[in-house]
Amino acid sequence: MDRDLEPALIGLVRGDAVMMAALTAVRDLGLPQGAIGAGFVRALVWDHLSGFATRSAVEDVDVLYHDPADIDPRRETEHEARLARMLPGLPWSVRNQARMHLRNDDAPYRDLDHALRHWLETPTCVALSLGADGRVTVIAPFGLADLFALVIRPTPRGRERRGAFDERIAVKGWLRRWPRARLVE
Repeated sequence: MDRDLEPALIGLVRGDAVMMAALTAVRDLGLPQGAIGAGFVRALVWDHLSGFATRSAVEDVDVLYHDPADIDPRRETEHEARLARMLPGLPWSVRNQARMHLRNDDAPYRDLDHALRHWLETPTCVALSLGADGRVTVIAPFGLADLFALVIRPTPRGRERRGAFDERIAVKGWLRRWPRARLVE
């Protein structure tokens, strides 16, 4: 991982009250390997790098965890409800990565890092967790360079599923939202 970029990411996270409150709520929920990832993290960094005075609207707060002992999707809904009570006003989206391989037609994911390796674009493959000691941990199997360079690059899985990758780029509108972002093959 780009260890020189990790302190910059953690600094942005610590400076964002909403992000820290969300990380605290996820930590307090006590999910196995509980973390926040994807667009909530990417938008924080890209808004900062783009010089936006205010944070972009939050589409959802992607909460990830890995619990192979309980892959019932109803549990995710229960966790979303608990988070909504703990920190109302955020659009929580909780997914047990121990079951997402079924949706993606993959072999089971071993842990969060392994699950993130199956996501489609590199700047989205970043997750954060908050420890009991207040330490922020970064999970970024493809590093942080693309995130900080505003680069949208397909992961190996994104190259395999190129149609899905291209559709996400078109639907999400990242290149319009962050004009300095660029697509790199």
